[in-house]
Amino acid sequence: MGSQDDIYMLRCLQLASNGISDTAPNPMVGCVIVHNDTIIGEGYHQRCGFPHAEVNAINSVKAENESLLPESTLYVNLEPCSHYGKTPPCSQLIITKKIKRVVIGMSDPNEKVNGNGIEQLRKAGIDVTVGVLEQQCRQLNRRFITFQTKKRPYVILKWAQTADGMIDALRTDASTPPIRISNDFTKKTNHQLRTQEAAILVGTRTALLDNPHLTVRKWVGRNPVRICIDRTLKLPTDSHLMDDSTPTLIFTEKQCANLTHTEFIQTDFTNNLAQQILDELYRRQLTSMIVEGGTKTLQLFIDSDLWDECRIETGAMRLNADGIKAPEIKMKVTDIHFYGQQKIEIGIPL
Repeated sequence: MGSQDDIYMLRCLQLASNGISDTAPNPMVGCVIVHNDTIIGEGYHQRCGFPHAEVNAINSVKAENESLLPESTLYVNLEPCSHYGKTPPCSQLIITKKIKRVVIGMSDPNEKVNGNGIEQLRKAGIDVTVGVLEQQCRQLNRRFITFQTKKRPYVILKWAQTADGMIDALRTDASTPPIRISNDFTKKTNHQLRTQEAAILVGTRTALLDNPHLTVRKWVGRNPVRICIDRTLKLPTDSHLMDDSTPTLIFTEKQCANLTHTEFIQTDFTNNLAQQILDELYRRQLTSMIVEGGTKTLQLFIDSDLWDECRIETGAMRLNADGIKAPEIKMKVTDIHFYGQQKIEIGIPL
């Protein structure tokens, strides 16, 4: 039974991952309904405020198969909700449909659920199994879990460095372009990552010297909320981050009138800046953030122990000259990808 449960839970995870760019701040959830080793219904949570995975799976069952539900097993990678939010509770729907067995990947860390859905199902006489492929289920919804348990966004540190550990040459103004470390393929993967995360942040120096857009251009998907740390409002009004084209947050100690899509957030720069930024993003229901540079800004989050994942791209080129050193970080490498001569290491805190 365990191996069959694993197979159908893997299918739940496949379905759930379809919502990676659209469900936040909700989790990614997939659901499969099985009768006699045949899938008779499946679905996933497509967007926040839309029906949950269990609802979509049950609704996908053909009319001639609805009578099979009381003899079926429902698989779902996250505990069914038990409260009224933007949609009714899924636990009650499962009970109403008299589904006899439910297999759950992991319990829901949301304090409004947190075991209540499982308890409701068991009290109704349903056979409930919890913890199937739990590690994979937790990995898929690591952003949601961090947001619920740590009360802050999931933080991804990301930078590209040369083979001798430099992220850029020494530059004094934007007239000198940054050195190119990423190749065309890794640039596309970076833009794909942007579509999956809620926000992206850079510091003042990076904003001034690189004049980044921080939007999605080499992939298809939504833009993350752009964030810039600009203590004294040095960003010129004609910079890309000040073009007011997409939601943007500027953390500054100055007072400044907001624009249509750009907000200036007055901040105390003498008191745990990284935590203040994450507190503001939590208040805005932004569940994840990429910190893209530069070294000083990345080191701020490293030294504050406010990060969850790090992605370091290392190119084959060497600067062989004075440059900007990459941040200092200790991490456990969990995955390595090679793209031609480029290497991307993914790690987590030790």
